[in-house]
Amino acid sequence: MIGIFEHIEVGTWYQAPGGEPFEIVALDLEAETIEIQYYDGAIEEVEFDSWLELSAQRTTGPDNASGAFDMAREDIGIDFGGGGAREDYSNPLDQLDWS
Repeated sequence: MIGIFEHIEVGTWYQAPGGEPFEIVALDLEAETIEIQYYDGAIEEVEFDSWLELSAQRTTGPDNASGAFDMAREDIGIDFGGGGAREDYSNPLDQLDWS
């Protein structure tokens, strides 16, 4: 059965029908598992038998590989206000919300 999985390479993107695209991040031939990571950063370990049931096909990776790190500006805790430089601006750490 291992011969079937020798063509799978770490760094390759796949997508199962109706599912989200994911990247192969590890392949363990001894344990017969494949570790996959979705664009949002979620990691899952798939056994070889389950991989065959996925019917995943190769696909292109996302245009922006920072999906796991995507944050909305309001989630960062900094008030970007009007976007221009403030006259009283002196220390970027003063803008962080420490609560």
